[in-house]
Amino acid sequence: MTRRRWTWLLVALVLALAAVQGLRGLQARKAQAAAAVAAAKAETVVELAAGDVLKAAPVELAQGLPVSGSLRAVNSAFVKARIPGELQGLTVREGDSVKAGQVLARIDPLESRARMRQAEEQADAAKAQVDIAQRTYDNNKALVDQGFISRTALDTSQASLNAARSSYRAALAAVDMVRKGLDDTVLQAPISGVVAQRLAQPGERVAVDGKVVEIVDLSRLELEATLGAADSVQLRVGQQAQLQVEGMARPVAARVVRINPSAQAGSRSVLAYLALDDATGLRQGLFAQGQVTTGRASGLAVPLAAIRTDKPAPYLQLVDNGRVVHRPVAPGPRGAAGNETWVGVDGVPAGTLVVKGHVGPLREGTAVRFTGEAARPPAPAASGARAG
Repeated sequence: MTRRRWTWLLVALVLALAAVQGLRGLQARKAQAAAAVAAAKAETVVELAAGDVLKAAPVELAQGLPVSGSLRAVNSAFVKARIPGELQGLTVREGDSVKAGQVLARIDPLESRARMRQAEEQADAAKAQVDIAQRTYDNNKALVDQGFISRTALDTSQASLNAARSSYRAALAAVDMVRKGLDDTVLQAPISGVVAQRLAQPGERVAVDGKVVEIVDLSRLELEATLGAADSVQLRVGQQAQLQVEGMARPVAARVVRINPSAQAGSRSVLAYLALDDATGLRQGLFAQGQVTTGRASGLAVPLAAIRTDKPAPYLQLVDNGRVVHRPVAPGPRGAAGNETWVGVDGVPAGTLVVKGHVGPLREGTAVRFTGEAARPPAPAASGARAG
């Protein structure tokens, strides 16, 4: 084979290899294009309803102090035995309503009645001694006037009369004391209310100051809240508060009525007392928490649940040009609008679409499609939010 033929064969082989490579490149480009089209078609698109987002807008926040504690009755009382003895006639139990002055039980009066008769007899005896001393004095006075006895005898009879009168008055005082003890055998309700505890049983012997029942007046309840010394200086009598009581869906309005003037030793905390405006359906001992309004501030705010903390810095999930954007924010004062807590934020323009907290985490860059109308600004009622 000539040299020329070998050259042409080599050129043909090179061209064939080039053609094969070109065909393979074309097929690879077609595969990449097809994959890109498939990926574009397979891109995740999140559908959001109008209620899943809101427009960030300025909201007036009522700044305040968080408070918590247990409810307790303003008026409560323990019915105690004033004299020792056997308890009789106790029929009321926990939950029974009682009226002020109602007889709840009695202490066996047998011993007290015997003492009463003894004291009355002693008083009668003392009265008889007074009568004898009076007659002696009257006789001696007549004899002195007639000159039959000396003045000294009259003075002696006068002293005896005075002593008899003193003994009689002492006997009458003893009768009053015993009568008071007899009256104390009857146990009466000092206030109207509900029996909270029955601490003794019929037939049981109770000692002096032994507790028998506890009565609480549920018509007036107050929250006993513990505040830090630094926070307590912002508190004033008359400030309003909204409380959430365990077991109740509706908030309860309250106001500061008293502030302890001294910090407690050790903890350095200060006790404050908030009277509830409506105590209907509430019980002593229930836990309550809320905020006392101390001032007001205005600014851009979003629901607290919308701020996410799964990154080093707090951020909001926004919708911008149809995609999810993560925007770092600086949380400000907190407040409550209805049953939702709001918080002021910096770093987000007014009118920005914010994804609410119940939607959950969305990857940044995720496409978003709305199934309905975009969210609107918060209702004017939100301007009354309370901040913490």
